[in-house]
Amino acid sequence: MREVMLSYLHILMILSMTVFLSAEAALCRQEWMNAKVVRRLVRLDLIYGVLALLTLLSGLARLFWGAKGLEFYLSNPVFHLKLTLFVLMLLLSIRPTLTFLRWRRQLDADGSLPGASDIAGTRRRIMITAHLMLLLPLLAALMARGFWG
Repeated sequence: MREVMLSYLHILMILSMTVFLSAEAALCRQEWMNAKVVRRLVRLDLIYGVLALLTLLSGLARLFWGAKGLEFYLSNPVFHLKLTLFVLMLLLSIRPTLTFLRWRRQLDADGSLPGASDIAGTRRRIMITAHLMLLLPLLAALMARGFWG
């Protein structure tokens, strides 16, 4: 039962993270940008960050306490690729986070909204992150079935 719960928790965190990243991508558009959206993007991004951390922690729990054991994961090149991809996603998320915080500071200081090019660049980074996320289930399926392991 422990393996089922660890797997369930990990999948739940991944799906939740996906929802909030998708919400950011949906809202980060020039035509929808207003003061409420700026503030909402900051909140969504905070939740996304917490969920990313919980996804990492639930994955580590599977690594240490899961049925396959530490050796299975550490000796599997697909696991290393999957972890590297996840870290890349997190690194790509830093700039949008800082941008959202800057937008909120500007809004609070003088009521100004971000410019079209700033919004487009931020959305592009979010979309790259979201598209990289699509590879994680493929790598998980390959790893579970012993490919390259």
